[in-house]
Amino acid sequence: MASLDVGRAGDRRLPVDFRARSALRPLVGFFAAGLGLSALYATTGVGVGCPFRIVTGWDCPLCGGTRMGSALLHGDVAAAFAFNPVALVGIALLGVVGVLWLVEALGGPVVRPPAGLRQRLLRTTPRQRLVAFFTVATVYTVLRNLL
Repeated sequence: MASLDVGRAGDRRLPVDFRARSALRPLVGFFAAGLGLSALYATTGVGVGCPFRIVTGWDCPLCGGTRMGSALLHGDVAAAFAFNPVALVGIALLGVVGVLWLVEALGGPVVRPPAGLRQRLLRTTPRQRLVAFFTVATVYTVLRNLL
């Protein structure tokens, strides 16, 4: 079921048409790929090398993700957190969002972020959100490698 939300961005109105069923497809693909890589590592010890780490010697924001997934498959949340705490929290949040979207796609209630947060997001451009994301990833990368 589509919902139409209208917010302000500068002087223009922005219609937002969101379909939970369509949003689930890439999310399920992401979780399936992560599960596959984690299961491969958990059973064989074979993982995917990080090109950033090979070139720089530093852990990237996602380094430790496969080991984190393997630890989760073994039920060891503490080890998973130690491998990459930011990725673990991100995966947990994506899991919650995925469950909410699945409930909506199956005809359940529609759950959206609070109006204030939606309005703030609508006042930013995709480019601004991408710059913010990469800024946070860069700061995290530097901090995790220097501390």
